[in-house]
Amino acid sequence: MRKLIAGNWKMNGLREDGTALAKTIAERARGNDAPEVDWLVCPPFTLLHAVADQLAGSPVRLGAQDCHYAENGAHTGDVAPAMLRDLCCSHVIVGHSERRQNHGETNELVQAKAEAARAHGMTPILCIGETQAERDAGRAMDVLTRQLEGSLPAAGDGELVIAYEPVWAIGTGRTATADDVRAAHAHVRAQLKKTYGEMSGAQMRILYGGSVKPANAGDLMATDDVNGALVGGASLKPDDFWRIGEAAG
Repeated sequence: MRKLIAGNWKMNGLREDGTALAKTIAERARGNDAPEVDWLVCPPFTLLHAVADQLAGSPVRLGAQDCHYAENGAHTGDVAPAMLRDLCCSHVIVGHSERRQNHGETNELVQAKAEAARAHGMTPILCIGETQAERDAGRAMDVLTRQLEGSLPAAGDGELVIAYEPVWAIGTGRTATADDVRAAHAHVRAQLKKTYGEMSGAQMRILYGGSVKPANAGDLMATDDVNGALVGGASLKPDDFWRIGEAAG
């Protein structure tokens, strides 16, 4: 399965530096020495249009960091899936732990967003992950099961990507061990097969996220059932982002 290297820029970047970053990534991805991976960048809403212009004609796809579940209406500050599709977005992140924690997003809301994204021809990247306290209590797999059961979109047309991001590893510099990642991804794979059937569940990508950087990317990308990475801080550094792609390719 071809790996997906997705960059989540989070709330970073003004027009000048965001445009420059996208241009650099696009130019490298066009090169003959580009690794055999799929590239995706997810800038903040304010940069989607400018980044789309820079990515045009390159293999790098564009994604958003969130969406609303409604078609339109009185939802001040929100962005509808159709609006994102209109800006050439192919993917959208839903259920990131920072949304779940900082904005109180529930599994049911995440599910609604994922289904809305698929209905508009986009691939949701559905994020799940346990906290340190949940892992220390031996409840990590139970948490993942609960999040998946509550957040997965109904079976139907459209792609789906899962991103396992242990909350305790996001932006902390801490990374789960290969054994931790292998166990979590195997558990997620089993849940996907249970929900969507053996064949469909086996074909869905499961990304790892949480302080992914060039130094650990090789080991992580070689782990069973790791089909790519959702990269945070390192995706803002083109050399680091590229090296993670090389480790995956």
